[in-house]
Amino acid sequence: MSRLRVGCVGTGFIAGKHLAALASFDDVDVVAVADTDAERAAAVAASHEARAYTDGLDLLGAEDLDAVWLCVPPFAHGALEEAAVRRALPFFVEKPLAHDLATAERVAGSVEAAGLRTAVGYHWRHLDLVQRVRRLVEERPPLLFSGYWLDRTPPVPWWAHRGRSGGQLVEQTTHVFDLARLLVGEVTDVSTTHVPAPGPHEQPDDAVPLASSVALRFASGAVGSVSSARVLPGRHRVGIQLVGDGYAVELDERAIVDHELRLTTATGVVSERSLQDPIAAEDRAFLDAVAGDGDDVRCTYAEALRTHALAWAADRSSVGGG
Repeated sequence: MSRLRVGCVGTGFIAGKHLAALASFDDVDVVAVADTDAERAAAVAASHEARAYTDGLDLLGAEDLDAVWLCVPPFAHGALEEAAVRRALPFFVEKPLAHDLATAERVAGSVEAAGLRTAVGYHWRHLDLVQRVRRLVEERPPLLFSGYWLDRTPPVPWWAHRGRSGGQLVEQTTHVFDLARLLVGEVTDVSTTHVPAPGPHEQPDDAVPLASSVALRFASGAVGSVSSARVLPGRHRVGIQLVGDGYAVELDERAIVDHELRLTTATGVVSERSLQDPIAAEDRAFLDAVAGDGDDVRCTYAEALRTHALAWAADRSSVGGG
């Protein structure tokens, strides 16, 4: 069996999920990892018998790879993707695509011109429960969408700064916006109000709001709202609700491998729980596509750009931007 040689730039939480999945596949070798934290890079590399780098660009320049995973903070995107494009190296990139819109649009142009294979980590698209909801809404389109990301402020120092994370809507709630597009359709109008972070700021718009509410109108005629907050002691609710003719659907994510679906109709309430690992599913689909053994990549860079642009528009609306 031909084995695939892969690398990973970034060794944080989400990178760890991908690396665990990649290491579990019997046709994959993780040969290199990179992180600006040299000690962490070395430790992760040792656990995979891989080479360690402190600069992702160095990894991309030195290694002979079949694919690379880019799992870096929002502000670190751009140069890595462009280096992969120059090498014609397929890449999987974690959301968000960038801390801004211009970087993502520039990379998208380069990817399209090169015809490069890509995938983006909107992992809900690989959930069996989401696919069941899709089948339901194809027959009876939703009229109302509600989404939630009610959580704590992540402890990393860059997250609370819009200029580095992009803001909560771009960095976290983007998953909810992606489900809105997937299950209801494209958004034609977006308007956001927010609660600003207190205290003096040299650049007030750089502070990520404490809470926000986004109003949506869809091309289908449906309407919706998305609520976000970062002031709780931990994850409170991450999920969506759809209301259509004769039904209500609720889908919640308690953890990446713990999801619950509740369907309410005239016959009662049916609940289903899934412990499926969508990270492993999306990684396997991308690897198969790279190897020429399948075509089940459910979110390419071009598709992810549409979600990223929606999240960016929602965030900019809250600060009076365009």
